Amino acid sequence: MSWQGKRVLVTGAGGFVGSHLTERLAALGAETRALVHYRSNGSWGWLDDSGSQSEIEVIVGDIRDRDRVAEAMQGREVVFHLAALVGIPYSYHAPMSYIHTNVEGTVNVLQAARDVGVERLVQTSTSEVYGTARYVPIDEEHQLQGQSPYAASKIGSDKMAEAFHCSFGLPVATIRPFNVYGPRQSARAVIPTIITQALTESTVRLGNLKPNRDFNYVADTVEGFLRVAECPEAVGNVFNIGSGREISIGNLANLVLDLVGRPDVTIVQNEGRVRPGNSEVDRLLADNSRARDILKWCSNYSLEKGLAHTIEWVRENIEQYQSGIYSV
Repeated sequence: MSWQGKRVLVTGAGGFVGSHLTERLAALGAETRALVHYRSNGSWGWLDDSGSQSEIEVIVGDIRDRDRVAEAMQGREVVFHLAALVGIPYSYHAPMSYIHTNVEGTVNVLQAARDVGVERLVQTSTSEVYGTARYVPIDEEHQLQGQSPYAASKIGSDKMAEAFHCSFGLPVATIRPFNVYGPRQSARAVIPTIITQALTESTVRLGNLKPNRDFNYVADTVEGFLRVAECPEAVGNVFNIGSGREISIGNLANLVLDLVGRPDVTIVQNEGRVRPGNSEVDRLLADNSRARDILKWCSNYSLEKGLAHTIEWVRENIEQYQSGIYSV
């Protein structure tokens, strides 16, 4: 597919992954419309400082507002739906807000896309829907397990997308990223949490150090979004976008400390950051063979290379973070 002149909509465009995807689409020549969450201070999230602003049409709103979503959808050919509440710890405190945003908001997007007859809608899932791996590597046929309110809401979101495809023929393809990281990610995620503390504190405080995760750099993930949207065979399918490499949180912390040149910093487990026992996801490791075979996608950034880029960005933007505060 040529993206030149393609009319696209990105929901959640002011967020971490959404802003990177929006900028990439604009760079490829797409007629890019960005739906960003309304804030009273007028902020567009990470697009505030984007060098691509002149090439992006920004609409402020909320995916919980059906009419605003319908307005943003007008005239679009391809839709990337990323808008969501994503913090797992906060979902323990406010589960209903995840239903309203992640499930009801997704239905608004799906219905609006159906009404205008889009060519492709890319639904953004998450590896958290798998829960603790029953086998590894995890393929797309692995059962879904709602081990947190966040995970359950994303399962609901994915299933509504599946239902609109099966019931109404909406051309939906689902991308299931494993743990994305990179510049602009908030300290609600583990890698920025480690980096900010490694750069500024004498101790790195984390939750459970034992779980294994599959981390994928944001540029590789963005390429996965594009491939899912471009590939005709993607419609009706789900695609794992992960590196196929796993690392424990404890070993990840040690790797970051080595890369920032502070290997002697102490790593401690803080009980206040530990998930409830049955909610903890112990192991995530992607089987990305479907993405390789159908989409011709693979990760180009090693964990070490991606972390080096991320550390450099965080170091230059450390004022964006509050390293001593645990943000849920």
